[in-house]
Amino acid sequence: MSPDVIPPEALFRLLGEEGLSPPRILTLAITGVCNLHCRHCWVEGGAEASAAHVATANLRRLLREFAELGGAGVRLTGGEPLCHPDWFSLLRCARDLDFPQLALQTNAELLRNDTAEALASLDFPGLSIQVSLDGATAASHDLVRGTGAFAGALAGLKRLVAVGLAPRLSLFLTEMRHNFDEIPALLELAEELGIPELTSGALVRCGRAARDERIAPPTATQYLGLLDRYDTDEAFRNRYRARGKIAALEWRGESRARTQDCSFVENPYLSAAGTLYPCLLCHADSHAATEVFAKPLAAAFAEGARPWSALRQLSRERAASIPECRACAHRASCGAGCMGRAWGGCGDFFVPEDRCALRRAVYARKKTNADPG
Repeated sequence: MSPDVIPPEALFRLLGEEGLSPPRILTLAITGVCNLHCRHCWVEGGAEASAAHVATANLRRLLREFAELGGAGVRLTGGEPLCHPDWFSLLRCARDLDFPQLALQTNAELLRNDTAEALASLDFPGLSIQVSLDGATAASHDLVRGTGAFAGALAGLKRLVAVGLAPRLSLFLTEMRHNFDEIPALLELAEELGIPELTSGALVRCGRAARDERIAPPTATQYLGLLDRYDTDEAFRNRYRARGKIAALEWRGESRARTQDCSFVENPYLSAAGTLYPCLLCHADSHAATEVFAKPLAAAFAEGARPWSALRQLSRERAASIPECRACAHRASCGAGCMGRAWGGCGDFFVPEDRCALRRAVYARKKTNADPG
């Protein structure tokens, strides 16, 4: 069989032989271009990005081929996806391919009344729109994204709410030292706008963040302060239960031992440069399928099967192989953490993830403070 002609059943058999599951949700970067130049950008998107707009014909083909593989959903990202001249037609193409889930990740600044109305016209129950909001104030958000970015994002959010899309929205915060304490205010903003979800992820020291000392990850003291706020502030606790998903609080609620067995290939990420990684966070070029725009998508997944299987085995070995993890009393709670974050922060699979100190602080608190329910 030609390596380029791989029927879905043959691909699934190959993935199964390597101990991998079929892909479910594909995150697809349709451009490396962005209207902003954010200090924390992992992929270093911007107006002069090395990866420009992906050709629309390639993107349509990839969407079609992923549908043929039985994919459950697609997430369009960038750069800033709204910079791509055909972003809306690509969303409509994905909708017409009957993906159960269709997501758009945006900074919301380029949304105008007509684009908000166009999104509402998709009339697709599986649509979700994630808006990045790095603080509840202009001072915090603009420190990272540039002067005027907060006002632009808030205006875009309000346009989406005005056309009835609030139930489809979520806010995403990159946790940093200067904005972490604004999580309660962000939950209040989400409640005010009728947005059902606020999620977050801590800053990773890679991409631009590796070179910019003006931003830093949150501290363990801040994480513990959020736990205290949850324990003592009923209004905050109720808002969080209704809308929040923040690691500091989710970790404390974990009741089962966790093994680090990454779900490689189930949530793959395809960069605007045509590199296919096994997950959103593990961007190791040594274990990636390349030049994907020049080959069938099934062939790209087949190319990645063996290196991704090897990565998955590495993920299983980390807790027993990393000295700090072997000696840690909380090893069963985190399973050595996220291998992708470890790689992103220092280019080594066998180091603790960058949130290790934060996890230890939260897990230690679990022993003395029960969730007040």
